[in-house]
Amino acid sequence: MSRSTLIGYAALAAGLAVVWGIEIFAIPWTNPYYANIAIRVGFNLLAVMGLALVLGFTGQFSLGHAGFMAVGAYGSASLALHAHVPPMLAIPLGGCMAAVAGLAVGVPSLRLSGDYLAVVTLGFNQIIVVLVQNVPALGGALGLTDVPVATTFGVTFTWVLLGAVFMRNLLASAYGRTFAAVRDNEIATRSLGVDTTRVKVTAFVVGAFWAGIAGSLLGFYNSSIFPKQFEFDRSIELLTMVVLGGTGSLSGPFLAAGLLTALPEALREFSQYRMVVYATLLIAMMGLRPQGILGKHELSDVVRGLWRRRAVA
Repeated sequence: MSRSTLIGYAALAAGLAVVWGIEIFAIPWTNPYYANIAIRVGFNLLAVMGLALVLGFTGQFSLGHAGFMAVGAYGSASLALHAHVPPMLAIPLGGCMAAVAGLAVGVPSLRLSGDYLAVVTLGFNQIIVVLVQNVPALGGALGLTDVPVATTFGVTFTWVLLGAVFMRNLLASAYGRTFAAVRDNEIATRSLGVDTTRVKVTAFVVGAFWAGIAGSLLGFYNSSIFPKQFEFDRSIELLTMVVLGGTGSLSGPFLAAGLLTALPEALREFSQYRMVVYATLLIAMMGLRPQGILGKHELSDVVRGLWRRRAVA
């Protein structure tokens, strides 16, 4: 086993130790309001990492990511309620259901691109919402209730860490580099013998899986799921996080997800002007830095660059 692999395992173990240390020793003494915000940040991190792969690294414009969250949420909750599957097993199964939905949508639609793909994925999102509203077994418009509560800070951020490690390793691999190649020049990539449709479908399936995990965790956190949580505006919110953080970066959307989740709560004092201030800040940010917070760089690159400049100085 190489040294870098050992360092990676040690970093993951340290991260899990920190997460569960916070869960055991800090969360019981933390104001539930702030703990709720932290857990909601975790949900958005999971959803955004999947969309960052689809949009930022593969260049496919998707407006249906909330639909995959809905598949994961309703699928895992139904397993727990009707088949009595333990929530800790139902969560990854919900992610797998969302991945299958991603495959079903991706195979026929990812031969398209740009506006056409956006319209198809938007249609998928609306189909999922209408479907769950009209299926009695899924609670209809009132949604599912009495879902077991199983999501905690520790469970959420364990999945966040596992997702971040998986995505980092995927993007650093030889196969992972084909995602960026498809984004930068699909025709040239195809001319080299790469099956670009397969690459795009893979990105779609992986992104859908992590969205499904986010939806599953959300369902087991609120004890109820209702269709309004997964409407079109939720997909737009996730898209905003990726664009604001920087397409072509993983840590950039993470920063944006944390910022855009916490900012509305920080502005709650100005309730009548909250959304105006929120939108103004977004416009100002995109005007000052249109490439996003980190652009195509990672946070580690920025920290390393600052450290080198300091060492030279």
